[in-house]
Amino acid sequence: MAKEIIMPKLGMSMTEGTVVLWHKKKGDPIKKGEPIVSISSEKIENEVEAPMDGELIEVSAEVDDVVPVGKALGYVGEPGEEVPEQSAEKQADISDSTEKEQVKSPAATEKTETKLKSSPSTGGRKRVSPAAKKLARQHGVDIETVDGTGPQGRIVKEDILKAAEEKQTEPAPPSSPSHSPVEKVETKEPTKKNFSGIRKVIAQRMHESMQNSAQLTIMRNADVTDLMAFQKHIRRDLEYTEREIKVTITDLLAKAVAMALVKHPEMNSAQIDNTIYQYHHVHLGIAAANDKGLVVPVVFHAHEKNIEQLSDAVRALGQKAKDGTLTTEEMSGSTFTITNLGRSGVSFFTPVLNPPEIGILGVGTIEEIAVFQDGEVVPKNKLPLSLTFDHRIIDGEPASRFLDTVIRYLEHPYSLLV
Repeated sequence: MAKEIIMPKLGMSMTEGTVVLWHKKKGDPIKKGEPIVSISSEKIENEVEAPMDGELIEVSAEVDDVVPVGKALGYVGEPGEEVPEQSAEKQADISDSTEKEQVKSPAATEKTETKLKSSPSTGGRKRVSPAAKKLARQHGVDIETVDGTGPQGRIVKEDILKAAEEKQTEPAPPSSPSHSPVEKVETKEPTKKNFSGIRKVIAQRMHESMQNSAQLTIMRNADVTDLMAFQKHIRRDLEYTEREIKVTITDLLAKAVAMALVKHPEMNSAQIDNTIYQYHHVHLGIAAANDKGLVVPVVFHAHEKNIEQLSDAVRALGQKAKDGTLTTEEMSGSTFTITNLGRSGVSFFTPVLNPPEIGILGVGTIEEIAVFQDGEVVPKNKLPLSLTFDHRIIDGEPASRFLDTVIRYLEHPYSLLV
């Protein structure tokens, strides 16, 4: 008997998901547990596995369709098996309601351009499937010029493909005569990639962040010469313990930031609906990149953890980010964020706020420089730090004091043990 491929609930707050990619097409054989479709919520992307051996007998949701949690994305069954009539009717209702939500959504600006309009020939409303809408945008086809051949005049993919083919066969307008022969240059078609899933969510959030805040970045170097020596001492001394602990500069920086936020609670704040919330706990976001985009896992109550506990938490979350196994809860609730581009060789840069937070610290690569000290040239290690803050909520002077406190902790590393 056919089984549904269900839109999973990836976190407590998830109510719907978006279809990112089908790994199989209708009619393909499938093994139980094999990835069959990729879906995304607001923060994470995941693969849905096949519920049984068989064949993909129906695809109910196309790429970019938004589907409620618990509803069917498609069906797996025996070759030749049909989708139960009751399930098909139920899914058709879901598609219609999803389409209406997409039209209402403010983020779907482009989709509203193909919103159902009155048909001049029938006086009714044109019905368009989500897949047909997407195909029309890709081929530059005007929905209003297409006659639907689906049920009740619904425009389906085949109608768009036919209209696109007719558009290509239209004679090109005559070109103006040329006085000199021009050599024809062959060009390779550009690679196209759907702007969807996590990449689209990141883009929307970055755009909203820049539009809805007054962001200012201040930059300073921290002398981390003693900090690097301190790190080596810690790692050497911990070799004699039973646990394998590798404290990194990021771990020590996270400790310094958590301690500084306790001293400067005005930086440990958020602006939500014209209200400023100043938190008494430090939930530290540590930005991490994977092959699907940028995620920000959260170390909860970072101010209560010692260096060893922070190191364990940062390393565990970093591995989950790399594997793509973070939950929505593990990426929600941060009060301040650290983003590190040191491995990329970047020095100073301008990090973008992670709303609704009012502060984010960018970390560059450590550079060895020569400085004069007591009349002699000595090597020093400098760490570039870039602090972006929302100038509507906090002024430059208190923001500078916070950054100064972070630097003092880094330049006097034994204070991190207090």
